[in-house]
Amino acid sequence: MAVQASVNVQTIKASAGRRRDYLPYMLALPIVIYETIFILIPIIQQFSSSFTSDIIGIGTVKWVGLANYDRMIHDKNFWNSMRVTLLFMGGTVVFAVGAGLIAALLMNQRFRGRSVARAIMTLPWAFPDLPTVLVFYWILNPNFGVINVFVRFFLPLDQNPKWLLDVHLSLPLVIAIAAWKAFPFYGLVILSVLQAIPHELYEAAKVDGASPYESFRFVTLPELIPTLMLMGVLACIFAFRQFALIFLSTGGGPARTTETLVVAVYKAAFNSFDFSYGATIGVAGFVAVFTITLLFAFLQRRQEAEAAL
Repeated sequence: MAVQASVNVQTIKASAGRRRDYLPYMLALPIVIYETIFILIPIIQQFSSSFTSDIIGIGTVKWVGLANYDRMIHDKNFWNSMRVTLLFMGGTVVFAVGAGLIAALLMNQRFRGRSVARAIMTLPWAFPDLPTVLVFYWILNPNFGVINVFVRFFLPLDQNPKWLLDVHLSLPLVIAIAAWKAFPFYGLVILSVLQAIPHELYEAAKVDGASPYESFRFVTLPELIPTLMLMGVLACIFAFRQFALIFLSTGGGPARTTETLVVAVYKAAFNSFDFSYGATIGVAGFVAVFTITLLFAFLQRRQEAEAAL
């Protein structure tokens, strides 16, 4: 009887062990299914569509090989969109991450009302895209926009600038809008890293006679570099996929000065109904983002290898 009970206990333990072995896979299964249906399959379909001719109105889909890619390479509008995307990405990375770093350094200081200031700092990030664009439409309106008051105070202008309709001002303003909306996210992440830096490091630097600038350079900055690199990569990815702010504010104009790759994909697919060419441009954007991600992974691995020496 005792032997039978011992065998039953061992069987139950073995069964429980098998269930524990399967539990992590069962928990991850919904995520895998979701990623497969909504990410992996659309990516595969996009790649396959770029090798076909799928234009609404013709009614036939045929294999064209690399014809769409040849068209894209010789399309000056595509290269203009690539240039605008890189400019938009670079400006967003510099100003959004830079403003987030400055905000994090300020919010890390001790002052009265710091919690309220941190809550207010998150408001731009919490705003949906449409209200954000409407607010800046009101600010930048050439007739009654509040920015005209400040500009006329400093510059003697005969008439108010048409801010978002000016080919020289539209892209910098769209970058400013995107950076204003995104910087709280980067600031909060950087702030969490700042608060994790041991205070003893600053005390040791102060004992050694380090100035505030030297403390930032030799204590704070080395601790922030991995996070800043990650934030830079995330900012690049977010800039590549940014659509709503650009489309709602300028629609890619004027004269394609704010037409990024995502806007070009939309225009090709839903304005010209050329889904295959839109998919081809999307593939080019995917390859660009994937290259940036690989570059980040290489730099991070190299930094970790240097730190281990």
